[in-house]
Amino acid sequence: MTVLSKLTWWLRKMMPIQTKIAPAMTSRDTSPLDGMNLLLADLDGVVYTGALAIPHAVESITRAAEQMRVGYITNNASRTPHSVAEQLMQLGLTVTVEEVVTSPQAAVRLLAGMVPAESVILVVGGEGLTSEVEKAGFVVTRSADDSPAAVIQGFAPDVDWKQLAEASFALHAGIPWVATNTDWTIPVARGVAPGNGTLVSAVHTAVGRLPVVAGKPEVAIFEEAFARFGTSHALFIGDRLDTDIMGANRAGIQSALVLTGIDRAKQVLAADKHSRPTFIIDDLRQLHEPYPETREAVDPVTGHRLIQVGEAVVRMAGNVVTIEKAGDRFIDVLRAGSAAIWGSGLAIYGLEVDPGLYADA
Repeated sequence: MTVLSKLTWWLRKMMPIQTKIAPAMTSRDTSPLDGMNLLLADLDGVVYTGALAIPHAVESITRAAEQMRVGYITNNASRTPHSVAEQLMQLGLTVTVEEVVTSPQAAVRLLAGMVPAESVILVVGGEGLTSEVEKAGFVVTRSADDSPAAVIQGFAPDVDWKQLAEASFALHAGIPWVATNTDWTIPVARGVAPGNGTLVSAVHTAVGRLPVVAGKPEVAIFEEAFARFGTSHALFIGDRLDTDIMGANRAGIQSALVLTGIDRAKQVLAADKHSRPTFIIDDLRQLHEPYPETREAVDPVTGHRLIQVGEAVVRMAGNVVTIEKAGDRFIDVLRAGSAAIWGSGLAIYGLEVDPGLYADA
């Protein structure tokens, strides 16, 4: 090591970090719930996986319910609000059916603006969708031969080729097409399985056009929730960047990505500007903890950006992102790394990222 490089190393270690609030991420020393009137939570990957509650979810949501209203938003079209509420109560939560907002409910609201009342609707999906269609006064059919006024499509485990084919036959007539959601995958007890997006894609391939979508990341399902709870001053918790977080951003509300479901550290670091959460949390206990400031400084010797969250410090040297100091919590390393990358203006594929930033992926 030369005398100059030794001096540079010593200065980097000894010079204090002069901080300022970073524009890349929210910087506040209050909890994510502070100032909110409504907490909205996704279900799969946030509250439960399959039939099992995610650790700390029930206790944390129960605590939040002491301060504000709590609602549940799900893209899963296979179940009724009653069955969802029943499962949540079995897990230990206090829930009413009205507090469960489903993508079929949002889809039917869209449908009502497209076709006359009491129209015949071809339904692809299960009870969670058919019950909402019938509740709205429409007539359900499973056959294109009944000349339906529209097609509405949602996920159910027993949706098969025949149902997809009937939808395709009907849609060739140019009638409206509404999809509850387009999630590519769905987390279940045994792992990750194909979601409604794969089924919608199959029909799209056959008919050459796309549906109007009600569920996340579209705003219709959020508007349904805002109308029901009477406020849009809400925090939304989700586990997916491409549906939950993008949807909250489009709806104009704050969001928290919890790392208990689909997306983990590697996906967070690579998130595009439309899919970046306000907060990143390990589990729902951190909803009630002070969210550490994101502070940014410039290394006085090298000119590199230094981003600090808690005790963690990340260095951004051109297109190279490294961990300067890990601190005692990986979540703060991830928060700092995300702030560094998101604030750089550089595409993730052009960066050299320290593997320690996505060690949990």
